[in-house]
Amino acid sequence: MDLTRSDREANLHRYYRMEIVPGLFGEWGLVREWGRIGWPGQMRTDWYATEAAAKDARFNLHMAKAKRGYQ
Repeated sequence: MDLTRSDREANLHRYYRMEIVPGLFGEWGLVREWGRIGWPGQMRTDWYATEAAAKDARFNLHMAKAKRGYQ
């Protein structure tokens, strides 16, 4: 899932990417990457016991980012 936020007046051009990936031992990871569009960003992986828990976390992050103007 890719989200972007742009505001020309504030020179703000950001992206936020989320992906759910399976782990080697049955866990599920929520990989997040964020930064300025056109530049390498930061990455973080949070691990969850079930795919449903990872999807719930992704949904909650998506809603939080939508409140901040990401589309």
